Amino acid sequence: MSRADRLVELLRERELDSLLVTDLVNVRYLTGFTGTNGACVVTPDERLFLTDSRYTELSKQQVTDFELLEASQALLGELAARLRGRAGFDDADLSVKAHAKLASEVPAEVELVAAGGLVEELRAVKEPGEVDAMRAATKIADAAYSELQGAGLVGRTEREVARSIVRFLEDSGADEVSFPPIVAAADNGALPHAVPRDVEIPAGTLVVIDLGARLDGYCSDCTRTFATGSLPDRQVEAYEAVHIAQRLALDEIRAGTSCKEVDADAREVIESRLGVTFDHGLGHGVGLEVHEGPRLARTAEGALEAGNAVTVEPGVYVPGEFGIRIEDLVIVTESSCDILTGFPKELVTVN
Repeated sequence: MSRADRLVELLRERELDSLLVTDLVNVRYLTGFTGTNGACVVTPDERLFLTDSRYTELSKQQVTDFELLEASQALLGELAARLRGRAGFDDADLSVKAHAKLASEVPAEVELVAAGGLVEELRAVKEPGEVDAMRAATKIADAAYSELQGAGLVGRTEREVARSIVRFLEDSGADEVSFPPIVAAADNGALPHAVPRDVEIPAGTLVVIDLGARLDGYCSDCTRTFATGSLPDRQVEAYEAVHIAQRLALDEIRAGTSCKEVDADAREVIESRLGVTFDHGLGHGVGLEVHEGPRLARTAEGALEAGNAVTVEPGVYVPGEFGIRIEDLVIVTESSCDILTGFPKELVTVN
């Protein structure tokens, strides 16, 4: 069954007669189109893809299961006439202005219905080919960590190391990075989304490095925290707490695991050992985007399904002092999880 066919099943569940898909990531997932201007309409008996003349040839190469249409005006105007009945749309993607235009141009008998999340629901469960792409991207990321271990960190600036990561990933076959790498030493590591600085990495500190490669459209995501020499006992103990919490969470990951409960269990390990916890969620889905569903968090709903690709990334952040995060990318199975990330998680010293 094709992705569009599975989407039609969801339309029936929502009592929708058609769906307008404008989010380009969702468009790519359904059609294979990688250009920057395209949209599609899916109904029980139609699969329509629209783009403009710049992408006519590209769409002929990439889009095989949809009827190809070239828009003679703005896409929304062309698409409005193709909708029917209760017509869903990507409400998370469509701006207020675009929605107003769409509403003014659809036939009078069409009822527009906010229906964001339908394609994302399909995307959350990965197919074997998607897993293969993510596994290959993760191997490139693992190699980047090995390269860093050999090249050393002390005396290099955070920004220099971040730039070297980008070069290495692209030279190793990645299409691009999944996101700008995080390289954060000492107090900068206490910022979960730290920006690399023009500051030399000193000896005797912790360095958080978060990186990912994108290959064939699919992302990897991994974080490791390195020591650059001997550390105070407090920092070693904090690292061990995060490591234990991460192992516990990985042991709990399987189909049916509550997304909220696995987050709570990992969080409790760190809080009981250190008296602090982390503010971000335990993990997030990864795929065509580096952050997508499902989420492992205090506010998350539902349970994991076989085929979900999620990160497991507990951390500790002490403002003004240091940060620690350990993150693996895993594929959920019926009985456990397949850990894609291969680089060691024990505390590694890199001088």
